Amino acid sequence: MTIKSYAAISAGSALEPFEFELPSIGANEVDIAVEHCGICHSDLSMLNDEWKMTEYPFVPGHEVIGTISAVGDGVTHLKIGQKVGLGWHAGYCQTCDECLDGHHNLCATAEPTIVSRHGGFAETVRAQAISVTELPEELDPRDAGPLLCGGMAVYNPLVQLDISPNAHVGVIGIGGLGHLALKFANAWGCEVTAFTSSDAKAEEARSLGAHHTINSRDSEAIKSAEGTFDLILSTVNVPLDWNSYLAALKPRGRMHMLGAVTEPLDLNLIPMMFNQLSLSSSPVGSPATIRKMLKFAARHQIAPVTEHFPMSQANEAIAHLESGKARYRIVLDRD
Repeated sequence: MTIKSYAAISAGSALEPFEFELPSIGANEVDIAVEHCGICHSDLSMLNDEWKMTEYPFVPGHEVIGTISAVGDGVTHLKIGQKVGLGWHAGYCQTCDECLDGHHNLCATAEPTIVSRHGGFAETVRAQAISVTELPEELDPRDAGPLLCGGMAVYNPLVQLDISPNAHVGVIGIGGLGHLALKFANAWGCEVTAFTSSDAKAEEARSLGAHHTINSRDSEAIKSAEGTFDLILSTVNVPLDWNSYLAALKPRGRMHMLGAVTEPLDLNLIPMMFNQLSLSSSPVGSPATIRKMLKFAARHQIAPVTEHFPMSQANEAIAHLESGKARYRIVLDRD
């Protein structure tokens, strides 16, 4: 089967029309006719081979919403015509201890949707059925795609870290990830504070779920919050004064890194030791957690703030994301 898509031929190159062949479908696989696909910052990193794992031609896209168009003989829980979503992972080994313990997202041989396979900037995406999730009817398919990566990234620590609804949660960076973190933490029941470098975003942050805002460029404002937070979620991918944020944690507090900062972190251990502070990170979530996240989002009417481009204008959409002007997630609509 010949599939039309948009691919980069080399690192940093523009996307161009590209066709590839899909072999016969496997017993435990499904095909998704793509209708919408979000653009994540991870797509940009992969496009530019920043993580040294990209294979070209490279078809981006791992926030896929579409309709099941074909199923393998062994698939029993999905049917042709169902509206579904596919996120960062398109397959797992399903036999390692992590998979058997329900932590598929930690599988050492998990298959990312855009690593060694073609992603959602295409007519059709193929994936293992276990990694594909039915979309709740209450969610708008046009805007649901970013929940599968960005939404999952911020929801997963609330579950994995057993965050209390009485917790005070800080969110650093109110962008593609951060605005979703505000929404999820608020719906979780937490008291929520947004750290934002833009005064213009302060009021918007409150409309997205923040109860308080702190200007992240004001060191005195950050200092005044010392000992305040049970959890701080960092959604930025640039170096900051991490020790000032660690000081803002309560004893036994935790800073959880969701933005892919590639530089080494400069941390003072002694304050962490004396206050029993923790630093952690996590990758998206398991299929079961994705399913629960979507149900939670449907129940609490959580949706990303999106801008839409036709898929034929993928290069323009990527340029808009790279400019830093996206508010807050970009979705490509198949045209």
